[in-house]
Parts: sequence; structure tokens; C-alpha cells
Amino acid sequence: MKLEKMTDRIEGRTKRWYPDACGTALALEFVGERWSLLVMRELMLGPRRFSDLKADLTGISANILTQRLQGLEAAGIVTRERLPPPVNTQVYALTPWGYEAEPIFQTMGRWATRSPEHDPTLPLSPVSAMLSLRTMIRPGGGYPPMLLGFGFPGAGFVGRLTADALDIERGDPAKADVAFETDPTTFVGLVYGKRPFADAEAAGTLRLTGDRAAAAAFVDLFALPPKIAPG
Repeated sequence: MKLEKMTDRIEGRTKRWYPDACGTALALEFVGERWSLLVMRELMLGPRRFSDLKADLTGISANILTQRLQGLEAAGIVTRERLPPPVNTQVYALTPWGYEAEPIFQTMGRWATRSPEHDPTLPLSPVSAMLSLRTMIRPGGGYPPMLLGFGFPGAGFVGRLTADALDIERGDPAKADVAFETDPTTFVGLVYGKRPFADAEAAGTLRLTGDRAAAAAFVDLFALPPKIAPG
């Protein structure tokens, strides 16, 4: 009887929900709309203003972004906050439950990049570039501890690499032992395409400061998974 009442309550709220008790079906109700997962991705490293989200989600309209934020907020995944003075502006942030989704993003990312359709030369946001590091880092630990800085146009991050983890947060990259100042596309080419630092520096798309040997050791921790055989 309790199960019937719960079903009736859900069906009364929306008629489009899957008639399926699987948790995956329910997850699709929360985040299955186009752009929803990417909105969540952009909030994984902290609160963002509406304008920042729209700028980093290439191709999304203001109307669709508003709808997705409203839907994610209604589902308990996103919340609105107001930053204290002197900023005093509204931002969107993931709830604690929303942050729990990061392992899902990592699993999906590792799975999808095995497809021959994956094109690493397409544009990506600074947050996406940073999250890829936490997704694609060599498993098993044993990493060389270091403090890293990542400076992109309009965004700065600090990464703390320990023997068994990589933590990344927004911050001033100049305070790190090794700092990459570049754009996300160039950065991906350095990390996953193993483009030589000197090549990007000569092209004017990279400024690398700090211990270059440590920077090279860091880049060596990452690789894209092998591609599946074409169908």
C-alpha cells in the first residue's frame, strides 16, 4: 500500500516519469534533459554566477540554462546562494547530494572517451579540463607530491597532489610550485597529447613557471583510455 501511495504521489506531480522502479530511471528524470549534466559539471568546483555558467557552456541559451537550473533546484541537486558583500551577487551551487555525483561523471567520462567519436580538440571549459585530471589520473597512487597552479582566461585553480589523491580548488595559481598559464585546449594537448612544453611556449599559448621536471612528471600521470575497435 505504501508503494502504491508513493507511485500515486509521483505520478500526480508529473506525467512523464518512467513507470520503472530502477534508480537509473529516476536519475534520468533528474538529469536526463539536454545540458543538465553539463550544468552540474560546471558547478563541481564551486558556486558560479549565471553569467559564468552561460559563458562556459558553449551553445546554451539563457532560457534553457534557466530551465535546467530550475529543474535541478527542484530535484534537490542545485541550490541558490548569495555571496556576502562586497560581491553581494546570486550564485548557483551544488547541494551536498549534488556533489556526490562526481564519481558518476568520472565513470561516464572514462567510458565515453574510449569511443572513436571522442574528439579531444573540441572546445572545453576550464572546469571540464580540471575535472578530467581527477578522472584520468593514473590509478593506484604513488604520485609525486606537489602543489600545482592552473591559470586559464578568467579562471584560476590550485591542485594539491599527494601520494594517493589529486585535490583541485579555485585559487591563485601563482602560489603553486609549478604553474601552467594557458587555455583549456592547449592544456589538454599538453596533458593527453603529450605536446612538448617548448612547442606551446614558442607558439605563445603556454607560460610555464616552476620546476619543469616536476611539470613533466605530473603530465606523465595522465593518459586517455584505449579506444574500442571501430564497429
